[in-house]
Amino acid sequence: MKNPLRKRLFKEFKAEIGKYLVIFIFMAATIGLISGFTVASSSMKIAYDNSFEKYNVEWGHFTVGSELSDELVADIEKDNDVTMIKDYYKNLVTTPEADGKSPDDDTRTMRIYRSRDVMNKICIMDGRLAETDDEIALDRMYAVNNNIDIGDTITVAGKNFEVTGYTAFPDYSCLFEDNNDTMFDSMLFTVGIVTESAYDKLDKSKEVYNYAWQYKKAPADNKAEKKLSDDFLEDIIQKIYTSGNTIDLYIPRYQNRAINFTGDDLGGDTVMMFTLLYIVMVIMAFVFAVTTNNTILKESTVIGTLRASGYKKSELLRHYMTLPVLVGLLACIVGNVLGYTCMKKVGESAYYGSYSLTTYVTKFNLTVFLLTTVAPFAMLVIINALVISTKLKMSPLKMIRKDMTKSKRKKAVKLPHFKFMNRFRIRIILQNISSYLTLFAGIFFADVLLLFGLMMTPLLNHYKKEIVDTMICKEQYLLKTPVETKSEGAEKYAASSVVIDDDNEEEVTVYGISPDSRYFKKDMKEGDIYISEGYAKKYGIDVGDTIKLKDEYEDGKYSFKVSGTYYYPSTISVFMPIEDFRSVFDVDEEYFTGYFSDKPLDDIDSSYVLSIIDEAAMTKASRQLETSMGSMFQLFNVFAMLLFALMVYLLTKIIIEKNTNSISMTKILGYTNREINGLYMTANVWVVIISTLIGIFISAATIKPIFSAMMANYVSGYMDCYIAPYIYPLMIVISLVVFLLVQLTQMKKIKSIPMDEALKNVE
Repeated sequence: MKNPLRKRLFKEFKAEIGKYLVIFIFMAATIGLISGFTVASSSMKIAYDNSFEKYNVEWGHFTVGSELSDELVADIEKDNDVTMIKDYYKNLVTTPEADGKSPDDDTRTMRIYRSRDVMNKICIMDGRLAETDDEIALDRMYAVNNNIDIGDTITVAGKNFEVTGYTAFPDYSCLFEDNNDTMFDSMLFTVGIVTESAYDKLDKSKEVYNYAWQYKKAPADNKAEKKLSDDFLEDIIQKIYTSGNTIDLYIPRYQNRAINFTGDDLGGDTVMMFTLLYIVMVIMAFVFAVTTNNTILKESTVIGTLRASGYKKSELLRHYMTLPVLVGLLACIVGNVLGYTCMKKVGESAYYGSYSLTTYVTKFNLTVFLLTTVAPFAMLVIINALVISTKLKMSPLKMIRKDMTKSKRKKAVKLPHFKFMNRFRIRIILQNISSYLTLFAGIFFADVLLLFGLMMTPLLNHYKKEIVDTMICKEQYLLKTPVETKSEGAEKYAASSVVIDDDNEEEVTVYGISPDSRYFKKDMKEGDIYISEGYAKKYGIDVGDTIKLKDEYEDGKYSFKVSGTYYYPSTISVFMPIEDFRSVFDVDEEYFTGYFSDKPLDDIDSSYVLSIIDEAAMTKASRQLETSMGSMFQLFNVFAMLLFALMVYLLTKIIIEKNTNSISMTKILGYTNREINGLYMTANVWVVIISTLIGIFISAATIKPIFSAMMANYVSGYMDCYIAPYIYPLMIVISLVVFLLVQLTQMKKIKSIPMDEALKNVE
């Protein structure tokens, strides 16, 4: 015999379609966005790792003052068991005016290569490579950032080229013009490829004699790679300098930021996405508990009658679990379909907006599937089962009477002598105190999510300003070799890069500061160790704690007891007296690596300068952050507001449904729909305003440890949790606007409640 309970499923679904639609959208959107983003991220990481073999990426490169002879190249290859190629390029300049840009825009540098078909092969992202002398293929990310379409004409060094395609250079997955730049720049620097004959016609004086190499036998690990690199460098120094030539630049793969930065950073944003997932999962748990409890309350009379008729608890549990499970299962399926189709483009655009990655193929990720799909679905099933089974423990009689509480009835609260309408509204709030407490909790969870979305863009802008404002000096010179200067105000310092001695192995810059420094605003004594505030906050380090560091490719390990912190918030740095630095790192007593200065050091030849960290360099870093992450944060804002709206809709809907009898009774007493809306909606507005004000400040306190936990897992650097002051009133405005829009839908619900509803439920 067919179970009669099944006949009720469609009727229940039709009556609760709004609730189930919200849950469906809630789950599907969350699963779709987060799974899509993380799947794209993991798939791109796989493609990046495979690109080294697929595109035959170099193990390193060096530049020389003049072209090497074929005999010398053959000799180097034989003695070092390597394969070398000529990878010459020309650094050319294009002016903003020539490209039709504003004259106020910065000048752009284009590094032009000829065809590459042996090593560092080109990935064609769209279009084709150049075939004639007036054509050029450009790096995709630079072209997109500067609104250059395929078919457009650009001017390079006074010559016009038609853009025929977008490319990705595997050895320029990050567009670092110089390996010592603080940040890559996909706005003002790019690489391009032209035909052999077109390359020969370009300015010969701008040519750089660059040689790339590969080991015939790949090194086993990083230490083996460093040893091979050091041996190779020692050999070519002897051979090249003996031939009367010079080595201008030597960069092995493990030190090449244009190659490695992407791999180190790729996937770092997934920390933020999983943080979002955890927040949303808490919200989901809350929503499931509230909606299930409300369903049982509405159905209590039916449940009690069925229990009294002989139905088992297990049968009723299965019945009331059916719809939530089916809706949740459908949401999981749709969410994954969305994630692997359109939503993965969100993550794709975020990473393609940051890196010059090659093409990738979407790969199924079991971990992502378990975290984004299985976990939420299991949570839905468990929470619903617990809530329903707990309620089913009550006696049939109590359920028939809709007496779902275990406590005794309380006496009515005597209200002050307010106006009747205000007293009525207060009475509504007091009679529905549990529902409004639920609404408060829902608003709090929604505020956490909304705040998380709204704070990111101003936080990034604050970070951009902060990294410029907290520079040690206006002109920080890093030298290739120590050279003296007579410039007033120049101050020597030493610096070395190490990593934290843990699984994270984050890079740390150790500075040796000169005595009585005018730039380092701390009076350090011998043995003092100061760390940047960013280092202290990220890893929870206090004064007196011991930090452990190590060389990344050597066996050296270092332990330092922290004497204090220094306001250098966005970096992971250590500061000590320069004499201590020289002792710790076993260098000579006159050793230094650069100068701090507030003005350019004109008496130092540029050939001795490795890099200059100035405001322009820091602006480059902030500009790239804005370019690569800004759009993702905007999308996050939209997602947060959507979930906020769904949350408020669901909870206010529940409140209206719980007050169906009271609303019906007021209609019997002669109140119009407009008057009833004024009574109930005004009460809701009061609660929402108070809840929002309280919820905002509680959510602000909650978001800080969440953000700190997120930053602790971030790849490099640190951003303090900054909430712009205007965020708070903005959240209030958004909350009220969303609430009022939601109330428009609930007014229709109030209007549809018939007068006889109250008479149906008279005990």
